[in-house]
Amino acid sequence: MDNNINQNQLNDQEIARREKLAKYTEMGVDPFGQAYKVSHHASDIRRIVGKKSSKGLDKLNLHVSFAGRIMAIRRMGKASFMTLQDKTGFMQVYMGIDVVGKKAYNLFKLADIGDIVGVKGRVMMTRTGELTIRAEKYTHLTKSLHPLPEKFHGLTDTEERYRRRYLDLIMNDNAKKVAFARPRIVRSIQNYLDDQGYVEVETSILSPILGGANARPFITHHNALNKDFYLRIATELNLKRLLVGGMERVYEIGRLFRNEGMDSSHNPEFTSIEVYEAYGNLQSMRRLAEGMIRASAKAATGSTKVNYQGKVLDFGKPFKWISMVDLIKEKTGIDFSKDMTFEEAKKLADERDIHLDKFKNTVGYVMNEFFEQLCQDDLIQPTFVYSYPIEVSPLTKKGKDPRFTERFELFVDGRELANAYTELNDPIDQRERFMAQLKAKELGDEESQQLDEDFVEALEYGMPPAGGIGMGIDRLAVLLTDQPTVREVILFPTMKDK
Repeated sequence: MDNNINQNQLNDQEIARREKLAKYTEMGVDPFGQAYKVSHHASDIRRIVGKKSSKGLDKLNLHVSFAGRIMAIRRMGKASFMTLQDKTGFMQVYMGIDVVGKKAYNLFKLADIGDIVGVKGRVMMTRTGELTIRAEKYTHLTKSLHPLPEKFHGLTDTEERYRRRYLDLIMNDNAKKVAFARPRIVRSIQNYLDDQGYVEVETSILSPILGGANARPFITHHNALNKDFYLRIATELNLKRLLVGGMERVYEIGRLFRNEGMDSSHNPEFTSIEVYEAYGNLQSMRRLAEGMIRASAKAATGSTKVNYQGKVLDFGKPFKWISMVDLIKEKTGIDFSKDMTFEEAKKLADERDIHLDKFKNTVGYVMNEFFEQLCQDDLIQPTFVYSYPIEVSPLTKKGKDPRFTERFELFVDGRELANAYTELNDPIDQRERFMAQLKAKELGDEESQQLDEDFVEALEYGMPPAGGIGMGIDRLAVLLTDQPTVREVILFPTMKDK
């Protein structure tokens, strides 16, 4: 027993497992193992065997080297069965003392559920039709000092599942499926964009200026420069600088950080993709969004129709396209395209109990609150909502009506999934928008952007007309893996202290 461990803190099983460590050493076995060459995973074996009968399997004479975690043991004197789990699934193993030998079988007797072991042997079929490895060689690899959660109950505390994701992945098949599905979704996006001629880039996470989106930042300090920096809230401004530099089609999949609340669709650290296309516009971003998401749906589910929380989301047909003005008019009968004063708009908001912060003192702000509080939740099937008020779109080109911008947001199941612009490339207009943001900050809007002089100067050198889009990878993964919250698709979500 390790003298540094207080036995009073351990249960009987944990004490017994630690006491076995000396027995492994006596047998000349490192209880925490060595490298082991794996020839097949569980899925490989099942694919090779297919629908072969027991006789067909004997004729195949398939020998494998397999490693995994022990999830079940049935000891029967001189012969035993155990179930091993690897990253692809489960495989039964038959251990006979007459095959592996007395020394190896005695080593196996020390095994506990949760240990990691390796076996070499021939694949066979039991009388009950269970695919099984008949072990010819047994290797202990790693001792588990804690018993696993009881299989039928597992980790029932959701918070505990997130805190100890490693146990969640061991005990919860769905958690493992999601963990492997998310990288497929990301890879499908990369492949789609690479095929379209886009280049993946990396830009800095530390930023001296708060810009690219409206959000509260995390602030850190650089000691050598004696200067505060922000963890980036968006990649937008740096990617647009690359358009000025002539890279034309760029994208970045990266971590963003926003010092805001946590709920089913928000984590303070999250993953986003932003894509920018020189000589593009809002319509090219619309086509790009549909193509990317369809490719991701097929990669994750094999179909463009996705089951999500009891609903069928259809990503295969063209997404709905509707202006914010028309959507509000359909819902309330109010037409925000008509001229009205802020006082008139505020009266309409008060009549419908729509809350307005004090800095939201224009008709455009009121219109946006009407949409967010009355319309957004109804958008279940993929829907592009376009033509946003200029007040809430400081980096977007104006439309034919200067009150509105060439912007859309894509909504699915009532939640924003993507945000796209015909990008603002007029440096004079951009400076004016930044100044308006500074005024909003003075009135209490903590999420307003700062004036980025270097970015304005970059625009003065000339940025080509362009389209740009940002999309939440976590939210997309939630939809395509049928999960109720982003915490299920983030391996280690931010958690409150216990």
